[in-house]
This record gives sequence, structure tokens and C-alpha cells, in this order.
Amino acid sequence: MATIIMIPARYSSSRLPGKPLLDIEGRPMVVRVAMAVQACGADQVVVATDDERIRRVVSDSGFTAVMTRPDHPSGTDRLQETAEHLGLQPNDIIVNVQGDEPLMPVDNVLQVVRLLEQNPNAQVATLYEPITTLAMVANPNAVKLIQRQDGEVMYFSRAGIPYDRDATQTTPGDIWKRHIGLYAYRKSALDAFVGWPESLLERLEKLEQLRFMDNGAIIVADQAAKPVPAGVDTQADLDAVRALFAREVI
Repeated sequence: MATIIMIPARYSSSRLPGKPLLDIEGRPMVVRVAMAVQACGADQVVVATDDERIRRVVSDSGFTAVMTRPDHPSGTDRLQETAEHLGLQPNDIIVNVQGDEPLMPVDNVLQVVRLLEQNPNAQVATLYEPITTLAMVANPNAVKLIQRQDGEVMYFSRAGIPYDRDATQTTPGDIWKRHIGLYAYRKSALDAFVGWPESLLERLEKLEQLRFMDNGAIIVADQAAKPVPAGVDTQADLDAVRALFAREVI
């Protein structure tokens, strides 16, 4: 059983055009991500892209890049095509690390792999962080999850679940959990995903992971070992990340 870290990277971005190629202390962002996760000791680190400019930069930096179709409806479809291209086996584990997260802690990547390995009945593993403000509970951009006691996820939602009907909680405490978009999949789960049509819940919530759940796949989650810094979505995010690298804080 092999473990492959895949980094999806598209050139298009409404807020930061060409985002994967933006410079962070002398290296493109996507290369910074690949360099960070290389420390995980995975069998392979692969960038999945639909853009020749990204492929060339990644290859020139000594990493593997796979060209994918430009018309994939989701990032999960892009991962599956890449897995097919690499000839991966059904039980191989694929970790999805976004190409705009150069600060993703290595400990969390290793954690999500172990979580899937330790739950042989699960098809997908992911992480969460405790929500610390009631404003975040109400924020639809912060995806929430609820779990069974054994760690299996019961549902993901942009709504503030669980709903505190009697308003008994004045502080979030450890009740609400914010989903972190770091996943480990079995290759067989990706194969199944691309064969299923978009589900009703997926369409309503705009959350791809609900397609797995609608079709009976088991997703397990654990609290992230280390805090996860925000990804780079805006110029302000990019400036902050550049400042960290410049000060050699990370």
C-alpha cells in the first residue's frame, strides 16, 4: 500500500490570477507546498494541474507534475484522474493538500494518513478544529461537522450544527467543529466518487464530501494535531505568508 500526496493546482483564480505561480521568497507557491509536504516521507508527491505553465515550473523544481483535463467539475475528479494516470491500486492512500496552503503542518498530513490506516472500514479521513467564537458558528464559509462517538462523521454543513435550540451555550467550547479541507482517500473511494451523480445534499450545501455520505461511504475525522493557518485566497493572505517566510519563522 502506497501513500501519495497530491496537490491540485489550477491557474485560474478570481481574486489572485495565476495563484500557484506567485512568488514566496524566490519560489512559486505550489513549489513551496510541495517542499513542505515532502518532509512527510510519502512514497510520492505529485502536483495535478491543467496548466502547462504550472507543470513546467513544478518539473523544473524537481517535483512530479501530472497534466489533467481542464473540464473537471470538482477537485476530487482531478485527483481520480491523476491516480489513474499513476496506476495506483485500490488500497493506496491519496492525501489531498491544496496548492495554496504552504503553511499546512506536516504533523497534520501524517495524522490524516494514520487516521485512515487505523479505520479500515472508512473510505475517507479528514480533520477539524474547535470553533472558538459564536460568530464562526453562524458563518456559512466555515463548514461544520458532527460526529458519532466513534469518530465517524454524521454530517457536514454550512449551517451552525448542532443547533442550540434553547441557547444554553454562551461560548462554543468543544461543541462546534470547523472542518479543515485536508483529506486522505483510498483510491477505490475516488473511483466510486466519479461514478456517482451529484447528490441533492451536495448541490444544496455545495460540499463535495456529501456525495460520499449520500452513497454510504464512511468518513472519519479527528481534531487537528496542530493549528492550521489560513490558505492564500487574497493579496493580504499572500503578503502575510511572504512576511513569515521572510522572517524565517517557518
